[in-house]
Amino acid sequence: MTLSSLILKPQCDRRLKLGHLWIYSNEVDVERSPLRNFEAGQQVRIEASSGKCLGIALMNPAGLICARVISRDEQYPLDKSLLVHRIKQALGLRTLAFDQPYYRLVYGDSDLLPGLVVDRFGDYLVVQIASAGMERVKEQVVEALVQVLKPEGILLSNDHSARALEQLPEYVEVAYGSIPDQVELVENGTRFLAPVAGGQKTGWFYDHRVNRAQLQQYVKGKRVLDVFSYIGGWGVQAAVAGAAEVVCVDASASALEGVERNAELNGVIDRVSAIHGKAIDVLKHLIAEGERFDVVVLDPPAFIKRRKDQKAGEAAYRHINELGIRLLGRDGLLVAGSCSMHLGKDTLVDIVRAAGRHLDRHVQIIGQGGQGADHPVHPAIPETDYLKAVFARVYIP
Repeated sequence: MTLSSLILKPQCDRRLKLGHLWIYSNEVDVERSPLRNFEAGQQVRIEASSGKCLGIALMNPAGLICARVISRDEQYPLDKSLLVHRIKQALGLRTLAFDQPYYRLVYGDSDLLPGLVVDRFGDYLVVQIASAGMERVKEQVVEALVQVLKPEGILLSNDHSARALEQLPEYVEVAYGSIPDQVELVENGTRFLAPVAGGQKTGWFYDHRVNRAQLQQYVKGKRVLDVFSYIGGWGVQAAVAGAAEVVCVDASASALEGVERNAELNGVIDRVSAIHGKAIDVLKHLIAEGERFDVVVLDPPAFIKRRKDQKAGEAAYRHINELGIRLLGRDGLLVAGSCSMHLGKDTLVDIVRAAGRHLDRHVQIIGQGGQGADHPVHPAIPETDYLKAVFARVYIP
């Protein structure tokens, strides 16, 4: 394969040499390799200003991140052979970390497959493609997954907003075999049915697995509120771990139907109930009704999707955590989560501290968590380290 060259300005190869995978548009020597000459998804040979080859990248010439490294060796472009190799490497980590086949199998840049996410639900795979380069080789992606894992079915769940950044159409289609509307998974000893075709993202959120496991040691005999519950990841697991009562809150009626199904699946339906409504409205209503809980879990969607949302997003996190603290009894546990990569871990801790002090409560951080081993962090790309969970004991001194 003969590839066109993307030439970098002098000294702009330093980050790549240190392990980063991204090339920004202002690092390209546009006199020698004009960005307008490249197509979205095109594979290119990356060259230092000196002419030295630095590898192969996938192009997005219209983006601030105009290219992402896919291979450090120009002999190995993105094709089925490389995909099989990288998927096997990713599988090796997951089989080391987990004893059952329920996990995120491929996590984009961290698995050296930028623009590709694959979640595994036993014999079924759900694939999300976010780059034009991966879209060009989607048939090879499917073939490689079939060769490595021999699944019963593969679903391409490509109806997410990230595709708009590379001007890709949204669609959902079965690419191999057949996929039921709901697939089963097991997490921390709890069974779930995940709606892969009509649910959120791939149908499940594996990233908080270790944090949900940590919660189990604190819930026996307790009254638990699970806010932004989706289909009960936190709440149903809390009930299975012995919580006396669990109340799940979500704005999606179909998600709460999933809570009920999953509670029934695990034999805890008598201890799990649901409230349909927007989180802020429900929390305010519960406060007005004088309700109190031993444990409040707040796992909201990303309030800070872009840097320009920072100030408003931090205010939203503080507001939701203040409401959560107001619903705790005199000595309760707050679990404050965030999936906003722009919100630092220290900032979330400070938000919880400030929310407690505003309500004249004492806060003790008794645990902190991040994403599991199936969401490995690329040490040169801090954006891959996005998930936070703060476990805080909150009480009136």
